[in-house]
Amino acid sequence: MPDAFIRKSEADSHSGGSGTSRPKVGVALGAGAARGWAHIGALRELTAIGVSPDIVVGSSIGAVVGGCYAAGRLDTLESFARSLNRRRVFGLLDVSFAGGGLIGGDRLRCRLEESIGALRIEDLPIRYAGVATEIGTGHEIWLKRGPLVEAMRASYALPGVFEPVRVAGRWLFDGAIVNPVPVSVARALGADRVIALNVAVEGSGRGTAIQDAPDPDEAPIEPPPAVEEAGTGVIGALRRGAGLLRGPWTSEGPAAPGLAAVMVNAFNITQDRIMRSRLAGDPPEVLVTAKVGKIGLFEFHRADELIALGREAVRKARDEIAEHVELAPGKD
Repeated sequence: MPDAFIRKSEADSHSGGSGTSRPKVGVALGAGAARGWAHIGALRELTAIGVSPDIVVGSSIGAVVGGCYAAGRLDTLESFARSLNRRRVFGLLDVSFAGGGLIGGDRLRCRLEESIGALRIEDLPIRYAGVATEIGTGHEIWLKRGPLVEAMRASYALPGVFEPVRVAGRWLFDGAIVNPVPVSVARALGADRVIALNVAVEGSGRGTAIQDAPDPDEAPIEPPPAVEEAGTGVIGALRRGAGLLRGPWTSEGPAAPGLAAVMVNAFNITQDRIMRSRLAGDPPEVLVTAKVGKIGLFEFHRADELIALGREAVRKARDEIAEHVELAPGKD
């Protein structure tokens, strides 16, 4: 087994906190693409109320924010996120027609390397792991050694959008496919108390089974919820710039949803179902959910709103957090 990663089945066992003066605190940062900027605000507020995590893990954008936090680069990431507008976001994209995704990812890799350099995960002051998925096998891969930037890139490589990343001979992509909010990873790395940070869009978690579809000749009891508007973010920019994706962008009206609407909503639904299943089997001590409304997966230019929503979510959960985690004087 190459030392760049470890499979779930070969994870570290932990001692349950024996020999330490206090239980170890882990933070699990969930997936959500642009919505994950809310994690920046959540981590800021955790610091403000006196939570100092011993372990930070993440999937997708959660791996990016968590890695920057563990590396002491959260200020840099926040400044970058707040500086983005639609034009700057589009300027970071290198459209690819030859690889396994619409975006090659070299420009983003260069920006991460400028900020983080050659830092290795095993040298970070806080224990860290990013979650990725192996193409072909579907293995859940825990990236807990090796270059930090490489782990981040593998964890956020959204299928069909970013090209997969080769790590130690394996092709990896987005960890949200198998473990959107990796509480299990935090526990396996030694956390006795886990705070999970999740982002939720309007209408998420409401899916159910309809055993008898309505008569097609009858009007529906209520209109279906609108499909996420994808034309205002990165995918919209790609559509306008390269003509790759065509509307319509919502399910409203008689026309069938366009490719981007189908991709975005399939990912939203899949991630929500997997997350609920995983958290039911291994619930955190505290689940903090930042409700981000209708902010799209690719609206990276809305960092100011998202960071504020993350802070507010932790403020609301402060009493619950205090029930499970000893709060020290805050620093922020």
